[in-house]
Amino acid sequence: MATSRTEQAQLGVRSCWVKGTVEAFKQEGLDDAALFREAGLDLAILDNPDWRIPIEKCNLLWRLAVARSGNPVVGLAAARVPRPASFDVVGYAMMSAPDLRGVLERVVRYVRIIGGIATISVGDDRAGCRLSVGLNGGGQEVPWQRYAFALMTMLSFFRWIMIRDLRPLAVELTMPANDDLLPYREAFGGPLRFGAPANALLFSHADVELALPTAHAELANVHERIAGDYLVRLDQSALSDRVRSVMMGGLSDGKPRRATVARTLGMSERTLQRRLEEEGASFRQLLDDTYKELAQRYIERADLSFSDVAYVLGFNDRSSFFRAVKRWFGTTPQQYRLQRGAGHA
Repeated sequence: MATSRTEQAQLGVRSCWVKGTVEAFKQEGLDDAALFREAGLDLAILDNPDWRIPIEKCNLLWRLAVARSGNPVVGLAAARVPRPASFDVVGYAMMSAPDLRGVLERVVRYVRIIGGIATISVGDDRAGCRLSVGLNGGGQEVPWQRYAFALMTMLSFFRWIMIRDLRPLAVELTMPANDDLLPYREAFGGPLRFGAPANALLFSHADVELALPTAHAELANVHERIAGDYLVRLDQSALSDRVRSVMMGGLSDGKPRRATVARTLGMSERTLQRRLEEEGASFRQLLDDTYKELAQRYIERADLSFSDVAYVLGFNDRSSFFRAVKRWFGTTPQQYRLQRGAGHA
């Protein structure tokens, strides 16, 4: 299933999904705040339900979690716990579907609401009905733990909706066979096929036709309309908002460059500049506004020194950071923090 340019433009993973990931890491005994800091992210962004985490940062979070936990199947056990909130409005649309096939079709239709994380397809053959998942790596290799977590999270939600121990005919993974298969067998409850062409869950034709106990025709129409409206708003979202999302995710790696942002958005620099001008915006002003917003958020955190804030924002030294704060807020970082009642540096 090809990803359209519109889909590619919906950058990042919505915080509702990342929250489930963070909970999985915490159950492994990991320090979620430390992981986010190491990945150049602020844990507070999860408080905004519409915030999107850059895909490459999600990849980095998974790599850090594997390294810090020493567990190659990190997050798999936690994914077995149903988390309806991870699917936001899409979850309601799935719950009101008439049967599991309707659930799978809604996953395909509305996956972009959760974020630019996946291309999902559903297909039938003699073997059964297959839900195939392809994760967007943002130009990087996707840690296979992300695939295992995504498949297990969806399967757990399906089981929760159906109020039964739904067991797939097979769980297909592109990764090579692993020596320790027990965690996979216990989690998925179905035969494992490693080295498969795609990462997928294969269900029997009988299972996908089973009526759901939560099926409701009238509510299904309501939920479909809400989810459809959300997709329309998503497609019409301002380019400036998407540019700022890219900037937010890239500041810790240095000052975001126009060419890098344009390439991430799948367009040329000239097209980016023209479309921003049509919205009455400019790359330079958006970058300054992004710095200002993050600086305000970090300065108010008493647990961060001003040197830390300057480093996280990509400033070369404290003095250049202090000059920028003076320009933005008309005061020093110390005075600004005191005014906000956040304590001392």
